[in-house]
Amino acid sequence: MTNANSGYGRVAARVPPQAWFGVSAVFHYLGPSFAVLLFPAVGVLGVAWFRVASAAAAFCLIASPIRTLRQADWKGRLLLVGLGLCLAVMNTSFYLALDRLPMSLVAAMEFVGTIAVALWGLRTGRNLIALILTVLGVAVLIDVKWASDPMGLFWSALNALLFVGYIVLGHRAAANGADQGVERLGAAMVIAFIALMPLGFVQAVAVLDQPLLILAGIGVGLCSSVIPYICDQLAMSRLPRASFALLLALLPATATVIAAIVLTQIPSFRDLVGIALVMAGVAIHRPLR
Repeated sequence: MTNANSGYGRVAARVPPQAWFGVSAVFHYLGPSFAVLLFPAVGVLGVAWFRVASAAAAFCLIASPIRTLRQADWKGRLLLVGLGLCLAVMNTSFYLALDRLPMSLVAAMEFVGTIAVALWGLRTGRNLIALILTVLGVAVLIDVKWASDPMGLFWSALNALLFVGYIVLGHRAAANGADQGVERLGAAMVIAFIALMPLGFVQAVAVLDQPLLILAGIGVGLCSSVIPYICDQLAMSRLPRASFALLLALLPATATVIAAIVLTQIPSFRDLVGIALVMAGVAIHRPLR
């Protein structure tokens, strides 16, 4: 539970956890949209490096990752290393999959893993109905077209598996409140930066003389790994794991709304039906305590 007397704890307690998740959901799609635009100029691994590097730098300013690493016991350090490696490989495999496959397919495969987490925490028939509605809604929203790119499918499957790991490890990081969760997230991001340094820096260094690309890369990091991950911690500190996993079904609906507003891609009747099913599932879902 969140400690309401702490800094992030007070912030988390003032706003419903679903609202924090909503902010995270918006940036969950803004970040990748910016990243895909940078792929031709920076390279996939270079963009992944900029994302993690700028996020690690931001967390060094708003948290104390080095102190968190020093003060953690061996179990805490194991959690931080696990979360950090998970973030590094998950973000990289997500971008490698997007470089080869449509985002709809990658998102669909990513959601399969979250279904398993939601099923693990089911305790009532009401929540089973909620889960069925959200799955139907996502199936309607995402017109999945299978791909024949084995490497792309491998990266997408790896991202889906590690996304489940992020949910599990992220909840453990937030178990003692939002403050410790954000501090642990910062330490994990520094570990992710160290792990990714040998791979992504080679591509990133080629554009270090282009300020606009550097600023764009920093923007990707802030939109993809700082704002949404902090909001996730604020939500995770107050929501059980299964409830958070079910809320992830909102992501396709969020993507549809963002596309309509930013890209003037007006949703079809099918899209509206899918959004309605997802919203209905979330509405009748009863959080587990």
